[in-house]
Formats: sequence, C-alpha cells, structure tokens
Amino acid sequence: MYIVIAGGGKVGEYLASVLLQSGNDVAVIDKDLTTANRLSVVLEGRYLVIHGDGCDSKFQEDAGIRRADVFVATTGQDDNNLVSCEIAQRVFNVPRCIARVNSPKNLRIFKEVGIECVSSTTLIANLIEEETLLGSVSVASSLTHGDVLLSEVVVPRMRHHSNEAGVLASSIPMPDNSLIAAVSTKDDVEVVSEETVLFPGDKAVVVADASVLDEVRALFKGL
Repeated sequence: MYIVIAGGGKVGEYLASVLLQSGNDVAVIDKDLTTANRLSVVLEGRYLVIHGDGCDSKFQEDAGIRRADVFVATTGQDDNNLVSCEIAQRVFNVPRCIARVNSPKNLRIFKEVGIECVSSTTLIANLIEEETLLGSVSVASSLTHGDVLLSEVVVPRMRHHSNEAGVLASSIPMPDNSLIAAVSTKDDVEVVSEETVLFPGDKAVVVADASVLDEVRALFKGL
C-alpha cells in the first residue's frame, strides 16, 4: 500500500518505520525542517519526506496523495489533523483517513465527518499500525479451522454513493461466500436487515471465506 502521513513526530516516525518494514511505500509531511531532515536520514525503505504543511493541498499533492490508499494525520494539534484529513478526503478522495485525536472531547467531530480516529496517545501508533496494515479489514475471529473469518470492514467516505444518505447494505454486491452480518455504529450494533443503511465510519461485520477477503476490501474501498 501507499500511505501518506502528516506529522513526523514520535508517533509519525514510529508508524512510518513500521509500515516501511512491512514493505509499504510511505510519504511523510512535516513543516519542521529539522524533523524533515532527520527523517530523511533515519527512515529505511521506499519513502518520501516532504518539508511542508500537511494542511496544504500543494504539499499533500507533492507527497503523491492522489495514489494514496491511506492518509494518516498524527500531529499534536487536533485542528490540523481534522483539516488535513478533510482535504485528503474531499479534495483528493483518499479511500481511508485516520487521525490522531489528542483531546477525547473532539472525537465526536471527527466521527461526524467520517474520519476514523484514535484518542489514546500511548497506544496510537500500535492501533493505527494495525488498522492500516489490515487495509480496513480487521479479523475478529476465525471459524471452521480458519477457512471462514468474522471480520470488521470500516465503511470509507464514499465516491459513488451519497455520504449523507448512506448506502443500503443489501444493495452492496458482496462476493460469493461472503455476507454482511451486522453493522456497528458509534451508538449501537444491529443485525443487518433489508432496511439497514451504512454510513462512513460504520463498521460492517462480515462473514467470509479467507480467499475472498481481498475482494471484500476492494469492494468497500470502491463504494
């Protein structure tokens, strides 16, 4: 995958290092010249370091945002993380945006605009690493000796459906040997029915053969 990270501090640096070690391509944007220079020396792998403001669309474009699979904002300023994620989503249609939220009281704002967020400053890197590496699919448990998986798929900001009206779960053309069993929102969890509507930020609980998980991931990214 190609991941763009806004913020090259301790969290951003750690996340970039882990992703690079896993064979991903990474770009890091940081407006502090000293930090940018240090990252360009200490990082290893296929990476790009941009000296600039992650809230500026010009620097996001310089970082290759148009081909990014994931955008992650890890700065210590919630307003900067919100703005940079909004630009990545709305201007460049990045399929998935994840933000570090330093103040828990701001979580609601991020969720309302469809941005995935993590508030723990101590576990932020590990949590983002897990979510990013799994590419929107986190395996909850294995069934039938590992052939069938119960997984969570995060609904991204959608390109081909109204993000305000949502999309009917029953209208999503799931691959053979897979189905959406339930949906988890910020307020509740419900078993999917004919009337269930999915919105950005919801987590669809999917039951699927392990062999079709990549298809499921691609399907949700293309909504």
